[in-house]
Amino acid sequence: MLGLLGSAILGGGVALGGYKLLEPAQLVPQAVAADPQVRYTSEMRSTPYAVPEGLNFVAAAAAVTPAVVHVMTEYAAPAADRRQQQMDPFLRQFFGDQYEQFQGQGQMPPGHPQVPQGGGSGSGSGVIIAANGYIVTNYHVIEKASKIEVVLDDKRKYDAELVGADPNTDLAVLKVKADNLPFVKYGNSDDVKVGQWVLAVGNPFNLNSTVTAGIISAKGRSIGILNRKDNMGLESFIQTDAVVNPGNSGGALVNLNGDLIGINSAIASRTGTFEGYAFAIPSSLASKVVDDLLKYKVVQRALLGVQIREVDAKLAAEKKLNTLNGVYVEGLSESSSAAVAGIKSGDVITRINGVVVNTSSQLQEQVARFRPGDRIKVSYLRGGTAGMAEAILRNATGTTGVVREEAVAASLKYEGATLSVVPAREQAKLGIEGGAKITGIKGSNFRESGMGDGFIITRIDKNTVTKPADVKTYLDQARENQGALVEGLYPDGRKAYYPIGQE
Repeated sequence: MLGLLGSAILGGGVALGGYKLLEPAQLVPQAVAADPQVRYTSEMRSTPYAVPEGLNFVAAAAAVTPAVVHVMTEYAAPAADRRQQQMDPFLRQFFGDQYEQFQGQGQMPPGHPQVPQGGGSGSGSGVIIAANGYIVTNYHVIEKASKIEVVLDDKRKYDAELVGADPNTDLAVLKVKADNLPFVKYGNSDDVKVGQWVLAVGNPFNLNSTVTAGIISAKGRSIGILNRKDNMGLESFIQTDAVVNPGNSGGALVNLNGDLIGINSAIASRTGTFEGYAFAIPSSLASKVVDDLLKYKVVQRALLGVQIREVDAKLAAEKKLNTLNGVYVEGLSESSSAAVAGIKSGDVITRINGVVVNTSSQLQEQVARFRPGDRIKVSYLRGGTAGMAEAILRNATGTTGVVREEAVAASLKYEGATLSVVPAREQAKLGIEGGAKITGIKGSNFRESGMGDGFIITRIDKNTVTKPADVKTYLDQARENQGALVEGLYPDGRKAYYPIGQE
């Protein structure tokens, strides 16, 4: 009996001792109670899981974020709002007291364009493309801005100068006085594939340095946001589902190597915020536009000179085409580069320099990469027979020469004075659109008018002046009416009126 009892006691002791040895230590609750800084009751640990190669966004985000800046813009109030002047007695004879009433209410007489009240501010994004301070952004981000500042990811702030802009592609180049800045290298957007992962980096809703991920969902998209009066708007966007919102405009679209493959520009939305699709200007086009702006101050736009239509089943049946690919040539002028190269109406262009073109936007993008005087190879179908032509591209004036800055080309001499285009930055500062700056007045027929050099003519009678040629047109017409009233302002915002040709 004593032996059995001893064995039982020994077995129970062994069992109890083994349990105590294997029981986990109750350290976490004690640590929580003893250390008030601890906020978790479970242990945190890193997972040993390794992200598959090619799907890690960390490296690209870390490389690109320092080179994406926050673009801050200010907009001056229109000159009429900033400085209200008393009515000249001479003007009262022309318009009566009603004109002064309009002025006092911040409005203008019937027929005058409505001037927005007050100034304002805005923001967007930009991408540093060179260590010495060159930044690319969207034209619509800085359009009409009277002041531009950029804020880097490390909170450094710089005043920015507008180097050049191209409304046709919605691109602009800024410059800040700084060196050794982080920058993003161009990637080749031609190599981008649908389904490829990309990152969008920008400053949506003033949330600095925001990174989102998505895939390329389409290429060569045209969404009709750059429609212009001169029909020169160029759209061939990269479409992504990376989240882009207001403030992302001008920011970077990069691949997972951190290469710049696009400039984020627009979203498809019914609400003004992201609803699934965003659009970026491809780097292959952006790099050429930026290069032109840096070298020539104006984009060298090459034209093939054809009127085109996308081929679909209806057109193929109507024109008895043997293909549903390519773009159909509806017409072209005899002096166009396409006509000179041998392209004819009814041809179907299928490739440019070996690159397949099935939409109008794809054709325009391929041609827009070149400058007047460049040669391209155009593959086409004519009645089912394939052909190839070599075209020498021309500019809008029909020549192969370099187009110089528009301000110089648009200046003209009139009545002994010089009329020139008002720089976009000065227009924004004064709150005007267009106008013509007059200089050389002392030696001209305007010397008796009282007008001073630098005066900007904005209206002649009821006609709005948008360019120097308008001044000549409206004053020539006014001679038949025995004079006109010239309205405008000086660079410091002073508004003035001068009668021309009145006895």
